[in-house]
Amino acid sequence: QVRLVESGGGLVQAGGSLRLSCAASGRTFHSYAMGWFRQAPGKEREFVAAISWSEDVIDYGDSVQGRFTISRDNTKNTVYLQMNRLKPEDTAVYYCADTKIGGDYFDHFLYDYWGQGTQVTVSS
Repeated sequence: QVRLVESGGGLVQAGGSLRLSCAASGRTFHSYAMGWFRQAPGKEREFVAAISWSEDVIDYGDSVQGRFTISRDNTKNTVYLQMNRLKPEDTAVYYCADTKIGGDYFDHFLYDYWGQGTQVTVSS
């Protein structure tokens, strides 16, 4: 079992920045990669970014490419999402997720464990 806890969400003006954190605990040694997804009201869950344990795979969704950066600190079992040049359309609940296998990181079905989510609101 892996427990994921997100933090760092909040309210920010358009053009601003936020850094989300996802702390993992439990059987983290089985983890292959971690990802970030987001879901806005009335919309489907959207892939944001993913990073493998060894950092040899880093992937981003098209809508955040060039603005967001995913990173991890394996000594702290924590994954980060640095979000710059935020837009109102980035408003959503952001979830981190863990997968024990590689594959299509943009597919939420790949992931076994999910955090409870953290709200990000970008005002115009």
